[in-house]
Amino acid sequence: MKLFRIGELAKTAGVSERTIDYYTKLGLIAPEERTQKNYRLYSNETLTRLERIVQMKQEKYSLDEIKQSLEKWRLVSTEEQVASKLTTLELHVQQLEREVNELKPLLGEMKPVQARKMMAGLLTKSAGTMEALKILLENTMM
Repeated sequence: MKLFRIGELAKTAGVSERTIDYYTKLGLIAPEERTQKNYRLYSNETLTRLERIVQMKQEKYSLDEIKQSLEKWRLVSTEEQVASKLTTLELHVQQLEREVNELKPLLGEMKPVQARKMMAGLLTKSAGTMEALKILLENTMM
């Protein structure tokens, strides 16, 4: 298992060492162990948790809300986590469908070449995302 020193963790996660210190003091993350020289070492699991915190901060969640959310994730079973995430994904897909429907009239006003170019880029990205979800779900169910 790879363990990160605070500087490595900060660089990998794209945050400052000061942020790591702050999140550790708040109890959002915790070191896996300490070295003989008392350096904190963080696990790959902590990196994943930190990336989730950064994502939630970008989505405008407060640190208290993030802490509550992370605590809920820790307490629920894996099956409940998957079901919850799939429900969230389904809601996101529905939201995207609504947004696409809102764009249809605007696309209709564009020149055909412009509309095809925009849709081609969107469809390529969407297809890649959907394929990744499909692979993830297939691998999970095996």
